[in-house]
Amino acid sequence: MGVTVNQTNEKTITGNIMSTTKNNRVLQPYLFFDGRCDEALEFYRQALGAEITALMRYKENPDPAMACSEVSGDKVMHSSFRIGETTVMASDGRCTGKPSFQGFSLSITVFSEPEADKLFNALANGGQVQMPLARTFFSPRFGMVVDRFGVCWMILAAQ
Repeated sequence: MGVTVNQTNEKTITGNIMSTTKNNRVLQPYLFFDGRCDEALEFYRQALGAEITALMRYKENPDPAMACSEVSGDKVMHSSFRIGETTVMASDGRCTGKPSFQGFSLSITVFSEPEADKLFNALANGGQVQMPLARTFFSPRFGMVVDRFGVCWMILAAQ
């Protein structure tokens, strides 16, 4: 990752994770899977077509000051993946085995009802349906599901 300054003195941060300018902020969710990040990445790759764009294991950490002796070197220190136009970041964190994804949902908008059905059913595999896919006043298909890792998803077909 690096910082460059253009002719108008705006700083641009660039790297494998994101690119932005001073007045154009990027909000990205960062999920901590507490030891199940590899499994989650593979699940999202298969279920949602996620593209893994970065992966660093604890043993690949270039900064000894950031070492985490209680975590196996094979665990994921940092990763990022893309679903459509969105980048999501993820890690194994401290590997406590107690991930907690509460107070938020990730929402995916698709352009067809069959695609909504496909993604919803893939996320529901091993998870728990909170609100079955159904017609609403704002969408021909909307539903909520908590996946096998405890992440809440909202699937919405555009009108």
